[in-house]
Parts: sequence; C-alpha cells; structure tokens
Amino acid sequence: MSIVFSLIGGLGFFLYGMKMMSDGLEMAAGAKMRKILEMFTRNRVLGILVGTVFTAVIQSSSATTVMVVSFVNAGLMSLANAAGVILGANIGTTVTSQLIAFNLSEVAPLFVMAGVIMMMFCKNNNVQKIGEVILGFGVLFVGLATMSGAMSTLKDSPQIVKILGSLTNHYLAVLVGFAVTAVLQSSSATVGIVLLLASQGLLKLPICLFIIMGCNIGSCVSALLASLGGKREAKRAAWIHFLFNIFGTAIFLVIFAFALDPIVDFIFRISGGNISRSVANAHTLIKVCEVIILFPFVNWIVRATYLIIPDKTSGKTAPEDPQACELKYIGKNSVFSPTTAVLSAVQEMEHMGTMALNNLTRAMNALVTLDSEELDTVYKVEKTIDFLDRRITNYLVDLNQSTLPIDDARSIGSLFHVVNDIERIGDHAENVADAAVMRRDDNVAFSRQAERDLSEMLDMVIKITTYAIEMFSHNDMTHMEEIRRLEDSIDEKERELQQRHIERLTKGECTPEAGMIFSDIISGLERVADHATNIAFAILEDSRREEAAAEN
Repeated sequence: MSIVFSLIGGLGFFLYGMKMMSDGLEMAAGAKMRKILEMFTRNRVLGILVGTVFTAVIQSSSATTVMVVSFVNAGLMSLANAAGVILGANIGTTVTSQLIAFNLSEVAPLFVMAGVIMMMFCKNNNVQKIGEVILGFGVLFVGLATMSGAMSTLKDSPQIVKILGSLTNHYLAVLVGFAVTAVLQSSSATVGIVLLLASQGLLKLPICLFIIMGCNIGSCVSALLASLGGKREAKRAAWIHFLFNIFGTAIFLVIFAFALDPIVDFIFRISGGNISRSVANAHTLIKVCEVIILFPFVNWIVRATYLIIPDKTSGKTAPEDPQACELKYIGKNSVFSPTTAVLSAVQEMEHMGTMALNNLTRAMNALVTLDSEELDTVYKVEKTIDFLDRRITNYLVDLNQSTLPIDDARSIGSLFHVVNDIERIGDHAENVADAAVMRRDDNVAFSRQAERDLSEMLDMVIKITTYAIEMFSHNDMTHMEEIRRLEDSIDEKERELQQRHIERLTKGECTPEAGMIFSDIISGLERVADHATNIAFAILEDSRREEAAAEN
C-alpha cells in the first residue's frame, strides 16, 4: 500500500509542478507571448516555429491549443494560421520528456529552495512569478524522484512485472495511452510515467511507442472540451488538433506494422542505448515526422473540419441585429483562457463602443428627420448597451478576482472606466432621442443654420470617437495627436455654437424652446468627446502604471 501512496503522491507532485511552471510563465509573460502569437502567425511555417517555441516555454500543448482556440473564437486568428501553431505545439510538448530524461532529481531541492526564496522574499511580481516557475520545475522532479523510487520497488514484484509484461497488444497500448492522457489532461505526464516505467525495466521500448501514439490522441481532449461552448471556428481549430493526431497515429501504426524493429534499433542507437533517452527521443521524432508528413495536407485537414462542423445551411446569413442583447466575445459562447481573457473583454467593449457611436449618429439623424421608427430603434439599442455594460462589468469583476498575466491584471482598473465612458456615450444618444421626441410633440422647428452647426459638430465627434475606440482596442497610437487636437477643436466649437445660439435668440431668429434643445445637444456632444478622449488615453494610463511598477 505504501508503494501505491508513493506513486500517487509522486504523480501529484509531478502534475502540480507542471501546472506551477505553466501558470507562472503565463502570468509572468502571457501578455507578451500573446503578442508574439499575434505577430508571427501570419505565415504557416513561422506559425509552426512559434507554436513549437511557445509550447516548449510554457510546457503544455493543451494550454497553447486552448489559447489558439480562444484566439480563433475571438476572430484574432484565422483557422489556416491556427493550424500552423497547433502543429508546432505538437512538437513543443516533447521538450518536457527530454527534460525528464536528463533526470535532474538530485538537484531538484535546489530549484525548490530557490523558487521559495524568490516567491517569499521578493516583492516584484515578475520575480515572484519566475520563482513560481523555478519552484514548479523543482517540484516536478521531486515528484519524478518519488515515483521512480516507488517503481524501483515494483520491479521486484513478480505480479507487476507479469501484468506489465503482458501488455503486448499494440492497439490496447494505444488505448491505455489515450485513456491515461485524457484523465491526466497532459501527454507530457503520461510520457513521463512511461519513461520511468521503461527506465525501471517494466516496459519495453516497442510497447512505449504505441502508448505514445495513444498519448497523442488523448492530448486533444482539453482543446475539444474548451471549444464546446465556442463558435464554429473555435470548434474547427480544436478538430484540426484532433484530426492531425488521429492521422499521424494512423500513419505510424502502419509504419510500425512493417518496420517496428528497425525503428526501435535506430532510436536505441541515436540514444546511446539509454532507455529513458530512447523514450524521449521517440516522442520527439514521432511528432516531428508527423508534422513533416502532414504539413502538405494541412489545407485538406482544415477543409475536413468544415465537413465535421458545417456552416448553417438556412440560406444567407442574416445581418447582425444591433438590438440583440447578446455578447459576442465573452460569456457562454466564448472560449475562456486567462491569457486572452482581457483581450476578449476589450473586443467586447469595442463592439459596445461601435454600437454606442452608431446609436448616437442614429439619434442625431432622428433629431432632424423626427423619424418615429428610428427613435424606437435608438431606445431599443440603448437597452442593449445597458445590458452589455452590466455583463461586461460583471465579467471584469470576475477577472479582477482571477489569476491573470501581470500586464493584463494591471489594465483591469482602466477597463472599468472605459466601459463606463462607453455607457455614458449611449446615454447621450438617448438624451438626443428625448430631445427629438420633444421637438416632434411640441412642433419645435430648427433653423437651417442650426442643423448645419449640429451636423458639423457631430462629424467632429464621430471622428474623435472612432479614433478613440481604435486607439483603445488596437493599442494604435497613430491618431493620438489628432485626438488631442480634435478635443480642443470640439471645445472651441461648442463655445462658438453657444455664442451663435445666443445671438440668434437675441435677434429673434430662434425660439426659446428650440434654443434650449440646441444648447443641450451641443453640450452633450462636447461631453461625448470628453468620454472619447478618456477612452483613447486609458492605454497610456496602463503604460504609466507599468513603468511605475517596474521602478518599484
């Protein structure tokens, strides 16, 4: 019984160590790695390299694939580009088994101590997260040492040796590899266990190869589960991962059927006869060969996902309903990943901001045309904007209590302010609609000059708000100076129009009722410009906070 407890405890340390490493790296550098993924995945070959390095760094192909699925779900990455990263992730995941083969158990306590010191005595968040990575690395090898010690006892048990020795059915070995990996949610963990069993003489290399085949398929379970609530493209991205591993496994099963012995001999030779290194090298070689063989057929695999997850067949896609109370990038129909959670919130806010700006334009048009149908639409869209405000705010509250990449966590405070500014723009659109209703019911007339003045100011406000949303959502500083200039110009324009309004009142060219509505509208437009400026420069506040944190 003590052997079983040692095995379970060692496996627990191993899995926890891997999770600490992965989480620590995601928190310390997740935002930067996300930007790398965005920048370097336009080319599929480059995508393979980035996916390989990315997965090798965070030590988890599942984490990489889930992140890619969330990117596709959010529309940040095309399915074709996602395929390259997913192929690279399959190679990168083999780095863990290569590290395990080095057997660093003797120095693992040093890593544990170094990690603990960095986490307990360093105040800098980045240093603490790096310490978490180092601690995780040490805990991983402590777990390996514990499992290895237990397995060295197992080899003295005739029953255990007989049971493991009877595992000669290749297809059963594939099934075992799949089942264990699906449960552990980590192909690296399963390969690590196989490597230890082989090092103790409990498994032969040929059967290890078939278990590794099963691990390849089992590693797809995480991405498939993550995509269940996502959009069609996200589901297809997960299926690319699954189909790649299914086809790769099928190809190697055929190859092994005809050339298993020569392949085993070759792996032994290049590994210097070391069984642990042989298992690790076999894992890497299989993955690399799968990518080389299947890369020319990636487009076919992508097309196959469209057969599995077809588009809606109910005719043409209906245009997006601006009144629909639903979230596009967060919520139940999204794929959650800590590394892309804030990015998804920003996209949802961009969607909300565009909706608010369009509603302001709609309300200003209705102010002149007094179109009852347009006014009804303004009020309905405002309800949708209020709905988005509540849901996005609740999402940000949840994120604020979650573990996020350090850079992303610092931005949450600004996002609360931005969503409030967007909601206020929506309120101003409703105020304009109320003014239009007053005009219609009281038969208040505007002069042609007043209409031209309102149109000119609206154009300026639309321009600054469009630039602001673009600057905030894409971190695009191109129009920063123009936003500053427009904000000053709109302030000046508001003063100028107020003065003209007073002159028209004085000359009797404008009724008091029309003058009151006109004055309120241009004051509201000026405040919209203020909200737009706040939205634009929220990202600069984030930068100043990061600089202050770095100095501390």
